[in-house]
Amino acid sequence: MKRFDLSLYLVLDPGLCAGTGMVNTALAAASGGATIIQLRDKQAGTASLIKTGRALKAALAETGALLIVNDDAEAAIAIDADGLHVGQNDMAARDARKQIGSSMILGLSVETEDLAAAIDPAIVDYAGIGPVFATSTKPDHKPPIGIDGVARLAGACRVPAVAIGGLTATHAEDVLAAGAKGLAVVSAICGTPDPRQAAASITDAIRKARA
Repeated sequence: MKRFDLSLYLVLDPGLCAGTGMVNTALAAASGGATIIQLRDKQAGTASLIKTGRALKAALAETGALLIVNDDAEAAIAIDADGLHVGQNDMAARDARKQIGSSMILGLSVETEDLAAAIDPAIVDYAGIGPVFATSTKPDHKPPIGIDGVARLAGACRVPAVAIGGLTATHAEDVLAAGAKGLAVVSAICGTPDPRQAAASITDAIRKARA
């Protein structure tokens, strides 16, 4: 049985993280309570992703936070990452699962109820649902689904769901009440003056929402 905690899922953005660096941002966020760190860099080639990913894996080794690689199965395998995340325009989930094997976590982005309902729990371990709100960190995103959309998509999923898209600590209660297992964030942590404190404030909001 794969064990993972979607509570606070940080998606690294190389542009926003430029000042602090991807590794330092990830480490700070993990110390503030981030449970999963995703390495996403659409501009980097596989070799570059592997280099960054190995540095992240080493840095996070003692934190308990898991490392997920976005969209590059080859890099995820080479890094010995905890998982791979694919979108609807990346490789098919079935093909991704064949490449990474049975033990690695596999996440899939879904934007509609139909896509959420179509997830096969034998292949995919969790769903990323959104965007909840409009966000500048992914300019080509689909129309926002809102909190109501989180409830609809999370309800349609046969796997745990994490919500993403313009989320901050203030949204924790609504997102969790709608059925998501956690919040995925980018700019709420990346590029902030104190990523550890930013993560801690979201972690605290999640804890209070669950109390």
